[in-house]
Amino acid sequence: MQDMTLKPILIHPDPRLKKHCDPVTEFDKELARFADDMLETMYDAPGIGLAAPQVGLIKRMLVMDCAKEADGTPEPMVLVNPEVTWKSEERNVYEEGCLSIPGQYAEVERPKMVRVKWQDVEGKPHEQEFDALWATCVQHEIDHLDGVLFIDYLKPLKRQMITRKMQKLKREKARL
Repeated sequence: MQDMTLKPILIHPDPRLKKHCDPVTEFDKELARFADDMLETMYDAPGIGLAAPQVGLIKRMLVMDCAKEADGTPEPMVLVNPEVTWKSEERNVYEEGCLSIPGQYAEVERPKMVRVKWQDVEGKPHEQEFDALWATCVQHEIDHLDGVLFIDYLKPLKRQMITRKMQKLKREKARL
């Protein structure tokens, strides 16, 4: 078994977080290894989702696991080239956070349920409906693939405040 590598997570503002990601076209061992590294990085952070651009790969791939019970079985998922094919009219509000915007949380309203089609690391197609937290998480991560952050849903003043906090955090980290 290949050793997994923790990837450094980009902190907002970083121009790579605002890029629209390219589709994955090569399904090889390299992609599978990168997906494993992303899962390891997400669990270590700790988070419930991580998109490839957050670790510097501008490709349409995300990992997530919303099975959060301490004694629950992990349910890691890797979605390559994910696409929402249906959204419920019913909405949900969750307090969202982001590994690229550490320590900042805000309520975001999204469709309560979504149907998503994607490929796995071998290129095999899948389709599934997600509900509640899983639906919020998959939408949040797919947003990353389109260069959208959860703070983009907030009012400009709140968004600017969070961005300034992140700039300060990055300056402090750079001094260490």
